This record gives sequence, structure tokens and C-alpha cells, in this order.
Amino acid sequence: MPKRVLTGTVVSDKGDKTVVVRVERRVKHPLYGKIIKLSKKYHAHDEGNAFKSGEQVRIQECAPISKLKSWTVLERVGAAPAEVAEMIEGDVPAKPATETKAAKPAKEAKGKGKKAEPEAAEA
Repeated sequence: MPKRVLTGTVVSDKGDKTVVVRVERRVKHPLYGKIIKLSKKYHAHDEGNAFKSGEQVRIQECAPISKLKSWTVLERVGAAPAEVAEMIEGDVPAKPATETKAAKPAKEAKGKGKKAEPEAAEA
């Protein structure tokens, strides 16, 4: 009997020699007829820790390796998108500059209709 081969996206590479691969499939809803995406996650064996999050990989069914792992990674189909690769390396883009506290207008005093009185400069 031939072994099943699936293609999916690596969603986690946190485990040692293990990657979690999400495989999506498109099916037609039995009643409404709309095409919907269904996904399932598989734990796959990655001997050299070579695959990173975001990459497209092919996995093949094998004999059970552990409680959850019964798949092995065959090959890389596509590389991770640039945004995912940057986040993995730690090069997160900087946030845009925001206003400082000094530049913000002073808030009015809390109370019923009372306005804050400006502080008089003492000399």
C-alpha cells in the first residue's frame, strides 16, 4: 500500500526534531454548496531541524515515531514569505514615532463642569 503524501505549511518548529504542519483542503459544503477550507495539523519528524515556520513542505506517512508523530518531512516546496522570515530572525520592523507626553495637550481637571486653572509661574 502506498504511503500518503501531503503538502502543507509549517506553523511551528519549537520542538526538537519536530515540526507542526497545517494541511488545508477545499471541500464543497454538502447542503449549501459553498467551497470551504478545512485544515488539519500534523506533527512531522524533521531530523536535522532544517525547516522553519512559514515554509511549504511535503510530508509522508510513516510508522509511528511517538504518540503524535507518524509523518516525516520529505522536502521543502516553497520558502517562507519575507515577513515571516524577518520575524523568525528577530528583525521586527520598528514602530512609527508617536507623540511624546510633552507634545500632548493638558487634560482638563476631573469634576462637574469645572475647568482646570492654569498654574501661575512663581518667581
